[in-house]
Amino acid sequence: MPRRHPDWIKVKAPGNPNYLRLKKLMREKNLHTVCEEARCPNIGECWGNKTATFLILGDTCTRGCRFCAIDKGKPLALDPEEPRNVGLTVKDLGLDHIVVTSVNRDDLPDGGANHFAKTVFWIKTLNPGIRVELLIPDFEGNLDALKTVVNSGIEILNHNIETVPRLYGKVRPGHTYECSVNILKTAKELRPEVLTKTGMMLGVGESKEEVMTTLHELKANHVDIVTLGQYLQPSPKLLKVERYLHPDEFLEFKAEADKLGFRHVESGPLVRSSYHAWSHVN
Repeated sequence: MPRRHPDWIKVKAPGNPNYLRLKKLMREKNLHTVCEEARCPNIGECWGNKTATFLILGDTCTRGCRFCAIDKGKPLALDPEEPRNVGLTVKDLGLDHIVVTSVNRDDLPDGGANHFAKTVFWIKTLNPGIRVELLIPDFEGNLDALKTVVNSGIEILNHNIETVPRLYGKVRPGHTYECSVNILKTAKELRPEVLTKTGMMLGVGESKEEVMTTLHELKANHVDIVTLGQYLQPSPKLLKVERYLHPDEFLEFKAEADKLGFRHVESGPLVRSSYHAWSHVN
């Protein structure tokens, strides 16, 4: 069974009016959020504040990451109405900042990059002035696909490295650290004005020295925003928590990362890539 969480990892059960309204909108338009699919502990707070991370390209992933609760297998065909429906839902919510992510779609020649671009088009068309953040997969290193999403009109390009290089085989089979860093590096080269962002989950066996070495490398590749959070085991079948970091340790990492000169560092036990995302660029 998953280990019992320490006292500092507690959240309120969702259920306020904004949460219920957003859940109703998602079901009406046949949309998905990573908040639900990945069982994020912050869903009540975020949805209660009328913000969510939309999950496009379906709800089934072609990879087998050992930390993620999203279903794995053979995905269904793309929903051609999904990009417009995301735009309409964002309009209904009256948001100023929106995050869109996806499952991995290695079955598609472009990994779903054009579907991302269509979604951005509809969000921007129906919501002038909105700020769009894309949290993208690695597209198997396809830089043409990356160029498509970087040039789609977004303000923030997010790609999570998730863990330190040594643990990739354990945590992210099918991915490589080098590919993920190159995605972030190339995105900044393609459009220097686009903010680049990445995140790591801690407590899967990394050392403090490894985290700091990774942060140094991210800064050397001109990453603007970093998020650090505690890994929480979503189900007994997935990767176990090796260690729960105390909140003070997250504050120490934030202080060290701030010294490196990142534009923004969000660090805490319940931090996830999109947690308080609207505040990362203010």
